[in-house]
Amino acid sequence: MLSPPGTKLPIFSLDRRPLAALNHHCYRVPATFVLGLLIIIIACPQRSLAATSVDGTTLEAGYRQMYNLDFDSAHQTFATWERVHPEDPLGPASNAAAYLFAEFDRMHILESELFVDNAKFEKRAKLVPDPSVQTAFESELKRSEQIAGEILARSPENHAAIFAKVMVGGLRGDYMALVEKRNLAALSTLKNSRALAEKLIAQDPSYYDAYLAVGVENYLLSVNPAPIRWLLRLGGAQTDKEEGLAKLRLTAEKGHYLAPYARLLLAVAALRDHNRNQARELLSGLADEFPHNPLYRKELARIER
Repeated sequence: MLSPPGTKLPIFSLDRRPLAALNHHCYRVPATFVLGLLIIIIACPQRSLAATSVDGTTLEAGYRQMYNLDFDSAHQTFATWERVHPEDPLGPASNAAAYLFAEFDRMHILESELFVDNAKFEKRAKLVPDPSVQTAFESELKRSEQIAGEILARSPENHAAIFAKVMVGGLRGDYMALVEKRNLAALSTLKNSRALAEKLIAQDPSYYDAYLAVGVENYLLSVNPAPIRWLLRLGGAQTDKEEGLAKLRLTAEKGHYLAPYARLLLAVAALRDHNRNQARELLSGLADEFPHNPLYRKELARIER
């Protein structure tokens, strides 16, 4: 997770000493980075410890409810999943995602006009989080971490547990960056989540949802000036724009739960590149797939202005 645009971060050499001569650089992260975080936090792998509950409840149903902004139904679905599958760390992680996603919707953070226009992002109003949501969110994250840790202690290569940790890192890092403004801690969380995603992909290249974490970091950091990209790479970040877009397309085309959000990020990338036709095509597909979510049609209307 990275800081909002215009935030100054200390730059370190490989031995962790500050590079004093470079401290005057303003490390600017485009507002699109935040949308990338939102994509990461809604992450859920193609496989869970169980695909369907005995009563027919599925994680997929909960995510589709969340994408349609029906958060109450999503919480009910995820809570049922948690009750029937107490051993699955993706249950509480998914419910945490629903809490955070609803909070971002309440705060109007999901609108591309904010992400495409850095000036509007910098001037956005101060956010006031709901304390009860914060408590429920953190409780679910801790429960997911505990379950995933127990599974990995027995089976270090368990894919669902690894991805649950990727998801928890993304959720918590997003809260750090957007709500608490703990930017350096958020950056570290992003890098750790991406490293876990790469570990998972190395073990199972067909785990297409996991490519999203790699794509987000590469694309969104690639739009920084060359000297800043060089410094980011020294710190272990990845900044290859074409690699990032390729990974996002892979998730958009072959991902399961994450495909809609990969398409949304590609639409925002198209808008930043002034490719209105591609953005229109992607947003139209999302609007048709999730008719109860007014965000996509609102963004389409902006394109037609």
